[in-house]
Amino acid sequence: MSRPPLPPFDAESAARKVQAAEDAWNTRDPENVAAAYSEDSVWRNRDRFVTGRAEIADFLRGKWDRELDYALRKDLWAFDGNRIAVRFQYECRDADGQWWRSYGNELWEFDDEGYMRRREASINDVAIEESERRIHGRRPDDERGGAEQPVR
Repeated sequence: MSRPPLPPFDAESAARKVQAAEDAWNTRDPENVAAAYSEDSVWRNRDRFVTGRAEIADFLRGKWDRELDYALRKDLWAFDGNRIAVRFQYECRDADGQWWRSYGNELWEFDDEGYMRRREASINDVAIEESERRIHGRRPDDERGGAEQPVR
């Protein structure tokens, strides 16, 4: 079974792959998100190393237990063959009510069936006030599909 769009990517298919990832992550459903990765997918997320769908789902459960009201935006940065580079930002609050905006870059590599077999994420966090939030839920329809938004 494949997970389209499949590599090699062009601008349109890479943008669709990025939007699909954003949509999935915004569900905050660890099993749904993990299903997009190959069985033996390898991640580096900040200083954590994770291998395989089961570990990915466990990692995501812990992430979304800590990162409350999580909302994400991903934007296509570059693509070539079976690789996509993404920049992203997300906002969430912690259990103490502190809001955070996290900025990052991801490097993705896909297998021939369209599953991500490698993900490397570098992420920085900035404390923000609730009044500074810019990301509220799902991306509006007129911004979907790879529309570039400023990362500040």
